[in-house]
Amino acid sequence: MSHLVLYFWPGACSIAAHIVLEETGLTFEAIKVDFAAGKQREPDYLAINPRGRVPALATPWGILTETPAILRYLTAAGTHPTPASRLWPTESRADARCAEWCSWLASTVHVTYAHISRAERYADSPEGKAEVVRKGVESCRPLWQEINDRLSASPWALGDTYSVVDPYLQVFWNWGRGQRLRYDMATDFPAWTDHARRLAERPAVRRAFAREGLALPE
Repeated sequence: MSHLVLYFWPGACSIAAHIVLEETGLTFEAIKVDFAAGKQREPDYLAINPRGRVPALATPWGILTETPAILRYLTAAGTHPTPASRLWPTESRADARCAEWCSWLASTVHVTYAHISRAERYADSPEGKAEVVRKGVESCRPLWQEINDRLSASPWALGDTYSVVDPYLQVFWNWGRGQRLRYDMATDFPAWTDHARRLAERPAVRRAFAREGLALPE
């Protein structure tokens, strides 16, 4: 595959694509979009992704956005150099489960968290925003619990096989320990924390975390 460029912001959902790129061994460049300085809303970046969000992946044929689509593209047949980097399963049932996980994380778990992190999307008044945040915090916990419960039976999301789902889950584990939710992840969600620690043992994860300046799970 020709040169790829990943646009990311440290700790955003783009960390999933960042890890998967490291796992595949594909050649890529990682460019930080400074959200703190509002660079995602400036014309240069809006020309790349008009939605002003990350991740965005520059490919030889154009820009690709949305985490599940990027993860699928990076691991599709013909895009990776070795069988070991095929992180999206080809067997029909595992393929469906992988798609199920990614769809749910994007459409439900991420959207629920966005009510906390981006309350201005859902209300205008200070009172309305506060209520959106309160409800978002309330709604996140059962989702985090469901993920913990699903990870309690096997080392990886799809059982014994590591897949793109596992780096994607790391996005939300990170957010759980962050300043908005402030969960005690090790105490409240021990199976998920064990999963995060296993993930942190992988060299690809360590490289992506180091580039983004993120603390590895302890």
